[in-house]
Amino acid sequence: MKKILILLLLAVGYTLAAQESRKITLEDIFVNGTFRTYSVEGLRSMNNGIHYTTMENGTQIVKYSYETGEELEVIFDVTKVEDSPIETFVDYTFSDDETKILLTTNKKAVYRHSFTAEYYIWNSVTKELTALSEDGPQQGAMFSPNGDRVAYVRNNNIFIKNLKFGSTSQATFDGEKNKIINGLPDWVYEEEFGDFMAPTGFNTTMWWSPNSEFLAYIKFNESEVPEFSMTMYAGMTPTYDQYKLYPGEETFKYPKAGEKNSVVQVMSYELKTKMSIPVNIGEETDIYVPRLKWSPNNDLVVMRMNRLQNQLDVLFANPYTGETREAMTEKNDRYIDYNFLGAFTFLENGNFVVLSERNGWSQLYLYDREGIEIGPITEGDFDVTAFYGFDAKKGLYYYQAAAESPLRREVYYISQDKKLKGKLSTLEGTNKADFSANFGYYVNYYSSARVPNYVTLHETKKNTQLRFLQDNTVLKNTVRLMNVPQKEFFTFKTSEGIELNGFMIKPGGFDPSKKYPVVMTQYSGPNSQQVSDSWGRGVGWNEYLAQEGFLVVCVDPRGTAVRGEDFRKVTYMQLGKYESDDQVEAAKYLTTLPYVDADNMAIWGWSYGGFMTLLSMEKGGDLFKAGIAVAPVTSWRFYDSVYTERYMRTPQVNAAGYDENSPLSHAGDIKGRLLIIHGSADDNVHVQNTFEMTEKMVQAGVQFDMAIYTNRNHGIRGGNTTMHLYTKMTNFLKEQLQ
Repeated sequence: MKKILILLLLAVGYTLAAQESRKITLEDIFVNGTFRTYSVEGLRSMNNGIHYTTMENGTQIVKYSYETGEELEVIFDVTKVEDSPIETFVDYTFSDDETKILLTTNKKAVYRHSFTAEYYIWNSVTKELTALSEDGPQQGAMFSPNGDRVAYVRNNNIFIKNLKFGSTSQATFDGEKNKIINGLPDWVYEEEFGDFMAPTGFNTTMWWSPNSEFLAYIKFNESEVPEFSMTMYAGMTPTYDQYKLYPGEETFKYPKAGEKNSVVQVMSYELKTKMSIPVNIGEETDIYVPRLKWSPNNDLVVMRMNRLQNQLDVLFANPYTGETREAMTEKNDRYIDYNFLGAFTFLENGNFVVLSERNGWSQLYLYDREGIEIGPITEGDFDVTAFYGFDAKKGLYYYQAAAESPLRREVYYISQDKKLKGKLSTLEGTNKADFSANFGYYVNYYSSARVPNYVTLHETKKNTQLRFLQDNTVLKNTVRLMNVPQKEFFTFKTSEGIELNGFMIKPGGFDPSKKYPVVMTQYSGPNSQQVSDSWGRGVGWNEYLAQEGFLVVCVDPRGTAVRGEDFRKVTYMQLGKYESDDQVEAAKYLTTLPYVDADNMAIWGWSYGGFMTLLSMEKGGDLFKAGIAVAPVTSWRFYDSVYTERYMRTPQVNAAGYDENSPLSHAGDIKGRLLIIHGSADDNVHVQNTFEMTEKMVQAGVQFDMAIYTNRNHGIRGGNTTMHLYTKMTNFLKEQLQ
């Protein structure tokens, strides 16, 4: 027995020693999941506020006690259902009375957020599991508040399943691909009017009334929206044929900057009469309706935004007649941040909360049910970044803010009279809360640059931690044993006196007397943030490059998040100008550091970051020996209307802003070696951007390297694609800088 124990101890010691000396590989990051970060998935507060549920193993929904953490019961187990038509599920939604569960299975992506799926309904009273429909995949399925019906979309038409009788009625009949969409967003709405409070994005445009008598929806007429076509090769398709002689084509409606958008209508479908009543949203058709809501007393609420996106009107509508009145109007000299949409929340008494930048910072304001401002809820020179809700019993509002530093997030509470206020989160880094239905408990999701996801459960009143739900112990040990390089934060001032935040990851065994090649990574897009005290995506390519001997640096330029409205909106009408100026300034600052090899610097980025890579190389000249631009925008004339015009207005009125800051206009100024990469089926940033850029460089005599990934979208993934992509980029940087 002693010999066995000694052998086991020796084996464990050998394994730890081997792990400690082992280097990070690309397979660790992209294939093996060595650094996978775990969280608590599918957590839902139950109505009573004292229990919650989680999804486990894709087969069970388990009920727990907030107070004790005790597992109380398995509410649903698909493996125990006799003759179950499904084996697993990927998501679930309770009906309001919690007697039924809508299960999502066979989920298949359409675009970034939208998907088709096969839904099943579990009735906990009758113990029956039934398909929502057997006529093909569905989209956007949702329970009515009374739990008697489920609305869903198929082939651009809305259907309503009556769960009492098992019958299905069709609410719309004019849906047609590339013409009419009912109940789902068109491409540009899905992509650009997402909700910062909903990580799943914006993938439905249907809303049930609280009394379940109406289903409001948005109808999109995209008949006059210009079409974009992508050639689809055999590639990794289900019907792969390497000898396919004539490639296929994917054609979809995509409104580019200054082009025609969908004409939208708001409709109120009354279940009793089975009639759709048009809602009066005004005579102007060149507008957006990015969101509908319902008030507690069953008024339909329409958010109408002008095309410039600098005025948003909140309309209250009578769902029976479609008549509307204006309740409030939000205006901005530049543009209204779309987070206004996600934060807009009705309270039980009919008052509502909005998130506004009207005083230079994102703050919460309270309005009465008639749309008259009562006053600010939060005040200060900091940005509120999320609104969690209002506890009517305690009279407290809960929210997330970057009040202590732009790098961090805290969770706060405050009363309307400001007499009660404080901070719930205690750990320095990034905190996000998920409250129980009665605000009696909350789950805190915490991380920092050095601590992976740490999920804890708290009692709200005394703010006491009851227990942890996930601490990623295995990951923390792996990071420690493999001596993974860590982020270090820094600030510097540009020649204009602008202070910018950054982080750097130094190579393992860093020696300040040596000089290291530099790889600058960045995204730089409006209201984005890369430099934050959070775990983010965890151990990835940045850490791998640092291990391989590169000094990896990231700087958030002007235009990025949580530093007030003026800082993030200085880029208005001239996207790319100040951001690339700041990246060049960051590179110049780095050359002053004694351990930086100023002759071997590169910059890289994806999407907006690819756009920034090109502009920075054009402005920086010999500063950048190399650069990698993945899926870059090369002219905002090629990008979609909603995003681009929010920051640039249209090309018709701001031609100079579009063209002076387009990489196409300065292709001949690139001095370093460029690797440009794109997916041929990128429905977001079209490969057109790269083809036009490379032609400009060809004509300017600029040599470059290029990689096009067949049938890949904006994420450039699938099969071995990710490994191939990052191997190529790694080899390129080593060849150019080392």
